[in-house]
Amino acid sequence: MYGRTKCEGEARVREATPDHLIIRTAWVYSPFGKNFVRTMMHLAESRDTVSVVADRRGNPTSAYDLADGLITVLEAWRNGGTGLGRTYHLAGTGVTTWCGFAEAIFDQCRALGLPAARVEPIASADWPSRALRPQNSALDCIRFGADFGYRAPAWQESLKIVVGRLGKSLHAI
Repeated sequence: MYGRTKCEGEARVREATPDHLIIRTAWVYSPFGKNFVRTMMHLAESRDTVSVVADRRGNPTSAYDLADGLITVLEAWRNGGTGLGRTYHLAGTGVTTWCGFAEAIFDQCRALGLPAARVEPIASADWPSRALRPQNSALDCIRFGADFGYRAPAWQESLKIVVGRLGKSLHAI
């Protein structure tokens, strides 16, 4: 259902106009709103151990990097660039599991003196979810880089920025 509704939405965009550009992304996080990084940091305030799925892979993507990529598209269009009628992947560079992502979040927290939990790896089957998700949702962003000259930083580098910003806001309270 999850993938089918995304596919249907993309098909409707393609049918509506040839002057479209579809961007697929994954595992978006930021210092704002509800997302995995904020959830992990919040859990670390009250738990010593957090269970996290270790058998699903993807590209953690900072909303900052996603915004930079989209601005790059707009600048290319302003200069007569390309991309209309195409579908692109735009995500953080590098692949990890949810468990690896959580461990990296807590490593950053420890480095900043923030609460951090130990990560207990679990299988997807041990984590109930209403939506079936793919085991591997890693995205290949080569086409986006070739057409627009933008490649998101390594997800670990972008994570440092987001955790740092969240850490500053926690200390300000």
